[in-house]
Amino acid sequence: MKPPFRADHVGSLLRTESVKTNRHEWKLGNLPAEELRAIEDAAILETVKKLESTGMKAITDGEFRRDYFHLDFLKELAGVTVTGGMDANPNAKVAEDGFKPPVLSVTGKLQHQKDIQVADFNYLKSIVTQTPKVSIPSPTMIHFRGGRKSIDIQAYPDMDEFFYDLSKAYKQEIDHLYAAGLRYLQLDDTNLAYLCDPKMRAAAAERGEDPNELPRTYAALINSVIDNRPSDLTVGIHLCRGNYRSTWFAEGGYEPVAEILFNEINVDAYFLEYDDERSGDFAPLRFVPKNKHVVLGIISSKVKELENIDDLCKRIDEAAQYMPLENLCVSPQCGFSSTHHGNDMTHDDQWRKIELVVNTAIKVWGEA
Repeated sequence: MKPPFRADHVGSLLRTESVKTNRHEWKLGNLPAEELRAIEDAAILETVKKLESTGMKAITDGEFRRDYFHLDFLKELAGVTVTGGMDANPNAKVAEDGFKPPVLSVTGKLQHQKDIQVADFNYLKSIVTQTPKVSIPSPTMIHFRGGRKSIDIQAYPDMDEFFYDLSKAYKQEIDHLYAAGLRYLQLDDTNLAYLCDPKMRAAAAERGEDPNELPRTYAALINSVIDNRPSDLTVGIHLCRGNYRSTWFAEGGYEPVAEILFNEINVDAYFLEYDDERSGDFAPLRFVPKNKHVVLGIISSKVKELENIDDLCKRIDEAAQYMPLENLCVSPQCGFSSTHHGNDMTHDDQWRKIELVVNTAIKVWGEA
């Protein structure tokens, strides 16, 4: 079966204690990079074997080599600067290490100066028996938070040139990943989900952006990156309303962006948050074309309590009122560790959730 799979997952997994401890030592300058990588390799190998043993067919490295789901990738592009920290979500717990979401800005010409994920993918590919999957931040992540004001006017007096350079840099990375053997790519995008939230839409308007036009602008940007891709490269997009340490940043159903999201973005699959009422109902799925898949994120990676499998099956049936059941899949609504801190559950809780995803898929479709 071509991805997405009936049972799938978003990407990040809880870091092992060895990875967390030794990565901290590396940051302090107490551990050489090559030693850290060897420790990560061992932890990824162990985790991949466990992930495959659950019956999951989409296999990631858990994003063990990253601090954040997005910044570790974006900061490797020439022209991107990461500084300080923005005000934390008041719903979020204060991190023991004083973490605040860093601020990203464009301070020079954007350029793909080196491979970012290729070496990590090559290692993952060498240890899996199932389909290796890579998740990278959507290119929209460089624009939404700050808009025009976060992009140096001297470097980019013309925003069309900014979007062109951004697209070119992304295409180069994806081309290199494909050449290395990648056939399953996921773009992680918080911004399209944030544009479902009235407060986030108002904040975008205050920055001088048109929240009604931004989804179309972002659709064009994403398409410029992925159009003309090889036919055997599956591309999915994951929409997220925030997942820092089991907390969230935005709320609101998909209706404000649904028509553009499903019909103007040329991806193969959508990973959608549907773990609680913040994501609204399934009615927006009526816009999904017959040639696309939706992965229903109805199992929460934010809480350790395990969902009831019969309730999950009922929710899938509800979604199937708006689009064909054969075009649906199931997953957690997000990763388990969007930042290195991880969500508020144990490793055992995480694995029970993943096994539930697989068992739900088997109960509904007869396969994972």
